[in-house]
Amino acid sequence: MRTKLIELRKGSTLTQAELAEKLGISEIHVRKIESGDRNPSVTLMVKYEKLFNESMKDLFPDIFFIDIDTKCIKNKQAI
Repeated sequence: MRTKLIELRKGSTLTQAELAEKLGISEIHVRKIESGDRNPSVTLMVKYEKLFNESMKDLFPDIFFIDIDTKCIKNKQAI
């Protein structure tokens, strides 16, 4: 369960349907992301970042559980 996402959404007084509309995805997709059953694409994570003004790492700690060097990602080098 991605509780931070749920807390941020509720703190913004958004329903899952409203959030889905803002992100351009289905309500079911929002539910699956919040429950941890589905991981968002990088593009979708950027949309979450902008909407909630939080880093991907903080929004999706289960995906970014290892603190990696972002320079490697930006340069598309294998880690």
